[in-house]
Amino acid sequence: MDVSMTLWVLTILGLCALIAADFFIGRKPHDVSVKEAGIWTVVWIVLAALFGVGLLVFGTSQASGEFFAGFITEKSLSVDNLFVFILIMAKFSVPSHLQQRVLLFGVLIALVLRAIFIAAGAAVIANFSWVFYIFGAFLIYTAWKLIQEARSGDEEEEFEENRLLKSVEKKFGVADRYHGTKLFVAKNGKKIMTPLMVVMLAIGTTDVLFAMDSIPAIFGLTQDPYIVFTANAFALMGLRQLYFLIGGLLKKLVHLSYGLSVILGFIGVKLVLHALHENGVHVPEISIPVSLGVICGVLVITTITSLIAAKKQTAAEAQEKDSIGA
Repeated sequence: MDVSMTLWVLTILGLCALIAADFFIGRKPHDVSVKEAGIWTVVWIVLAALFGVGLLVFGTSQASGEFFAGFITEKSLSVDNLFVFILIMAKFSVPSHLQQRVLLFGVLIALVLRAIFIAAGAAVIANFSWVFYIFGAFLIYTAWKLIQEARSGDEEEEFEENRLLKSVEKKFGVADRYHGTKLFVAKNGKKIMTPLMVVMLAIGTTDVLFAMDSIPAIFGLTQDPYIVFTANAFALMGLRQLYFLIGGLLKKLVHLSYGLSVILGFIGVKLVLHALHENGVHVPEISIPVSLGVICGVLVITTITSLIAAKKQTAAEAQEKDSIGA
């Protein structure tokens, strides 16, 4: 899709306006209720749907299909981020009424970093078509790794700060307690970071690790930087409210890793086929409607089987407690 600089500017301004509205509506630190999280989750999904329909009306059906496929893929992959967000919140003992503010700015940092990744990825793809082989192989490897981790039952139980975060903490220093919504405070004539600033940086920079597989994945669905960016933006901005909405339900998605591995593996194969086709090899290419159907189907099946498995596990645990009590 041919996107003018004017459209890019208007899109970014529109996103900034939505983010500003979200911030000012919830600017006062507070505990987010399930109702509030649910309303905002629906709002961001509706906005994404309207944007996709807009691409269909004013653009092309292919652009609209690529956006929806990319948005659903990024949304499903970003659910994994929520597990890490929970670990970060626990490690830094973030007060519940400050968590909304932490996630808002943390996600904004993540969005900026992803935009840089997307720009770099688009530049590489435009000049080196063979990079599709690397992206495809990486996604297939990641899919296999996810399956291995799911089968072994290994779960990350503790958040480890990355080197960038540690170096920033060492340079600026960190206060020993939270100071409301302040990001910096003065101590002995020197400005130091508050734990709130540290947590925001932790969430934003940690997301880069997830972008390592999600960005190649969406480039496997579309090579249009505009669609890649907007799909990421809508998926990330709705992630904050999703944290409060389904945070307690994440442990019930026991088959999520299997579903994500299937999606990543599928897109990896799609990328390799596309690369072969670009090099003149006569192989079938997977269309966007087929990709969208596979992604949605996998997510639905994964959710259903996860809930059934979680229900059986709960019932088994209850039966075990009853037998011990007897």
